[in-house]
Order: sequence, then C-alpha cells, then structure tokens
Amino acid sequence: MKKQLILAIALLVTVFSFAQKKEIKALEKAVKNNNYAEAKALVGQLESMVGTMDGKLKDKYYLGAANAYFANGTGSYADITKAVESLGKISGNSGEASQLKRAIESDLLTKANNFYTSKDFEKAAVGFENLYNVNKSDPSYLYYAAVSSINAQDMDGALKYYIMLDDLDYTGVEKEYYATNAAGEVEVMDKATRDNYVRLKTHTNPGERMTESREAEITKNIVIIYANKGETDKALAYMKKAREANPEDSNLLVTEANLQYKLGNTAKYEELISEALSKDPNNPDLLYNLAVLAAEAGNVVKAKKYYTKSLDINPKNTNALTNLAALVLADEQKIIDQMNALGTSAADNRKYDELKNKRLDIYNEAIPYLERVLEINPNKEIGITLANIYGAIGEDAKAKALREKFN
Repeated sequence: MKKQLILAIALLVTVFSFAQKKEIKALEKAVKNNNYAEAKALVGQLESMVGTMDGKLKDKYYLGAANAYFANGTGSYADITKAVESLGKISGNSGEASQLKRAIESDLLTKANNFYTSKDFEKAAVGFENLYNVNKSDPSYLYYAAVSSINAQDMDGALKYYIMLDDLDYTGVEKEYYATNAAGEVEVMDKATRDNYVRLKTHTNPGERMTESREAEITKNIVIIYANKGETDKALAYMKKAREANPEDSNLLVTEANLQYKLGNTAKYEELISEALSKDPNNPDLLYNLAVLAAEAGNVVKAKKYYTKSLDINPKNTNALTNLAALVLADEQKIIDQMNALGTSAADNRKYDELKNKRLDIYNEAIPYLERVLEINPNKEIGITLANIYGAIGEDAKAKALREKFN
C-alpha cells in the first residue's frame, strides 16, 4: 500500500509538471506570435503554479511574463513596470533575457525622457526607477528619478531615491568627451561619435574631462527634505556626513544654521553663520540666504545689511530687491494704524504730520528697489504695488502709467 501511495504521488507530480510545461509552451507560443493578450491571460493562469516550478521552468515563466507585459513596447506604463519586475526574478542568464532587457531599457529611456520634457514628472520618475531596475549598473537613472520627483513635488519619492544613491556611494563623476563644432560651440558626446566628427573635420579641439560630483547635492537634498518633514535628528545626521565630505561648502553651513535656528539653538546658529561668512564673504547667494535667515529671526537690521551686500555683488537679484523692499515697507501698516487712531487735537495733528512724513520716508526708501525689479523683470504684482505707492506720494502720472500697463 505504501509503495502504491508513493507511486501515485510520483505520477501526480509528473502529470502536474507536464501540465506546467504545456502551459509554459503555450505562453512562449503566444509571445512568439505577438498575441500578447493571450500571453497575459496565460501568465495569470500560471501564477498560482510558480511556487511548485523548478528553477528552469520559473525562468521561462518570468521571461514569458516579461515579454507578455512589455508587448514589444506597446504595453501600458503599469504593464511595463510588471515586465521589469518579472525580469528581475529571472535567476539564470540567457541571450533572450539580455536581449529583452536591452529592448525594455531603450523603450523606457525614450518614454521617461518624453515624460520629463513634457513635464509629466511623476511618470518620468517611475520610468527612471524602472530603468534602474532593468540596468542596476547605471545608478544615474536613480538620480534622474529623484530629480523628476522633486519637480513633481513628491518629496517622499525623492528622499527614497536620494537615500538609495547615498547607500550606493554614487557620485555621478564620469568622463565626458567633447569637441568644438563649426559654430564655435562645445558639444558633449560619446567618444566614438566625437572621434568620428573630428575625423570628418566637422569638429575640432577634441578633449575629455571629468564631470562634477553630485554627492554634495544629494546629501544636501536629503538634509533639506528631512528638515522640511520635521525629522531634524535625521537631517542633522546627514548634515554631519555632508560637512565631513565638503568642509568648504558655505551653503551647507547656512543649511545647518537654519536647522539649528529652527531647533532654538541660537548660539550654534550664530557660530555657523560667522563661519560661513569667513569662508566665503563675497558670495551673493550666501549673503542672500543669510538675509533670509536674519529676516525670519526678526533681525531686520542684519537682514537689510546682508541683502544690501548681496545686491552690491549681484545687483540684478530681483528676489533680494523684492525682499528688501518688503522689509522697508513692513512698518507701513503700523504707522497707518497709529494715524487712524489719532484724534483732532493740535497735539494729535502734529503727531499725524510726523507719522505721515515717516510713512513718506518709508515709501521713498522702498521705491528704488521696486523700480529696479520692474526694470529687470516686469512683474504685475510689483507694478501694482509701486503704482499704489506713487499714488500715495502724489506721483499721479507715474501711478496712472503703471496701472494702465499692469491692469
């Protein structure tokens, strides 16, 4: 009886295995005939049997599933993601699997780039992640997934990709090849193309160089995202790593100073600000960032000082000009409230005149900054604000001209 039972089980396994092979062959045939709807149906039918398949049969199943979902590039974006997942489960190496990987990588690269250029950043991020899953020897795909996520305002997605890049010790440093075209422009291209152009004499002055590292950018963005999420402990941990890797980066000092300020560590904040200035005293972006931090801290005098220094170096920074004007105008409402609260006595009338002159001083101080903004980059909001100020100081012709332009 025992021998009969063992024989029955062996026969059952043999029959079951034969059925699996038959279904796998049907899947392969459907793929070969480009009948992808049938192939996907067979993939679904076989899914419950995968656990009982041997390694060789599993690889055939996953290859068939990848082909079915990819559908020679016609599959939906969701199906192509499934195709990539199926490819990742193939344990062996085969020419067919390698060929399919190359086809999927090429298709995904085209689609991801198209999504990015058309500003569909969410789909671009998924596409670049899939590209990395297909070709894990190229982590730059993860970098572009992170950039796409930032543009899509998906900070959690960007954080995931940046941390993956950090874990991989990715720097993005690579050799790039270039040559000068007939118009005198330097073009970057692959080595073979460059060498061919130089041989054909369409390009001259060939050269090669190493690209800049992306390591500091990646770590800095991890810090900023964690800080914005309120996870300051994680932000500071990554900041320490960033500072160790880039001790001369003054912008990292400013970022950490901002973190310390948010944590209430004002002494550390002042220390870092002083260190940043000593390292890079004539950096307009650094001075601008310091002005913003000072304004947020309520230190108007220091904020004006930094904005003014930044503008001395870069006089076309419209953000600095706008923010400086806003700082000047910040006390306007307080003065108006004081004027409205006065009575009609002689003393109140004298106080009213004092406040009126003080308000005019504020307007006259702010006007040059707003005028420079409009000269550099005409802006409706700034134009209307300046028109209202002109109206308040009796410059009716200027006010009218701006209202006609921006209304």
